[in-house]
Amino acid sequence: MHTSRKIIHCDCDCFYASIEMRDNPSLVGKPIAVGGSPTRRGVVATCNYEARKYGIHSAMASSMARNRCPELIIIRPDMEKYRKASELIHEIFARYTSIIEPLSLDEAFLDVSDCSLFEGSATLIATDIRKSVKENVGITISAGIAPNKFLAKIASDWNKPDGQFVIKPKQVEGFLKDLPVKKLHGVGKVTARKMHSIGIQTCGDLRGLSEGELQDKFGSSGNRLFLLAKGIDDRPVKTERIRKSLSVETTFSQDIVGLTGCVEQLPILMEQFRTRLEKIQNNYRITKQVVKIKFNDFNQTTVETISPSVDSEIFRELLEEGYKRRERPVRLLGIGVKLEPNSPEKTQNNETDQLSLTLDDTEDLL
Repeated sequence: MHTSRKIIHCDCDCFYASIEMRDNPSLVGKPIAVGGSPTRRGVVATCNYEARKYGIHSAMASSMARNRCPELIIIRPDMEKYRKASELIHEIFARYTSIIEPLSLDEAFLDVSDCSLFEGSATLIATDIRKSVKENVGITISAGIAPNKFLAKIASDWNKPDGQFVIKPKQVEGFLKDLPVKKLHGVGKVTARKMHSIGIQTCGDLRGLSEGELQDKFGSSGNRLFLLAKGIDDRPVKTERIRKSLSVETTFSQDIVGLTGCVEQLPILMEQFRTRLEKIQNNYRITKQVVKIKFNDFNQTTVETISPSVDSEIFRELLEEGYKRRERPVRLLGIGVKLEPNSPEKTQNNETDQLSLTLDDTEDLL
């Protein structure tokens, strides 16, 4: 483990909702969510802490959120406003280091190992970042400070909202000993249940198993679990991220009945998709075309084929193939491509897949 590294993970507190409360102080103290209409199959993009008390969370259907909290105020997303706030936040990050890995509009890793400000104290740097964001952007941000990305991300969630937490190299072993395995990146509900069924509750329990035993029980992720349980994560903070795919999708306010109705939606999706593709096409080459269909029974299917370019006729053929698998009314359609970089050295992409979805696929929220 690179104990000399000083990594800060910064994560804004309920970002979209915080921006809305900043711009409309009358919302402070009330349960609010940013997302789509509960009458149009909208979903919650984020919500404030007052709303979370009712069990509301991101990706929840807006109708369910409103049922849980009839007083919930649902605000339609204003992506341009959020983007401008994000730019200000990232300008603040750049005052301290050039080694920044954006994860979304409101979240990033910073490597401040070589920062000379505050005598090189990552703790004081994080404090100053949070102070600057509050003063210049008008919202709060939490931070985690640790010797690697894995631990920094866990730490940033430790004292939310508007807080920070430090894990020093000498504290790693003691911190992880009692850390619940569900906190590990990549350990979802299914894996956590499997772990609990064999008596594994904490990272300390995981350490009792050899790497081979973990691979036997958890397959290819066994090696990663073995390392994380020991606090080992040698991944550098990457300032450039390589995109593997690009897509757009729309959730319809009313189900599309019949293949013909679905085909009629393709030109609209194509227009949105080409706009996004223009931004990155010089850096990537297309390897596959993909169509995604979600039916009204929430079953989902994906169809893809090898293709070196974007061909609307191929999208139509893939749509027909996918539709025939269930031949039911359709609630969501998506089209996209798989990508490979033209030249890794020249690939410039500051958006993660999560960020791209947040910026460009807001149809899902409406």
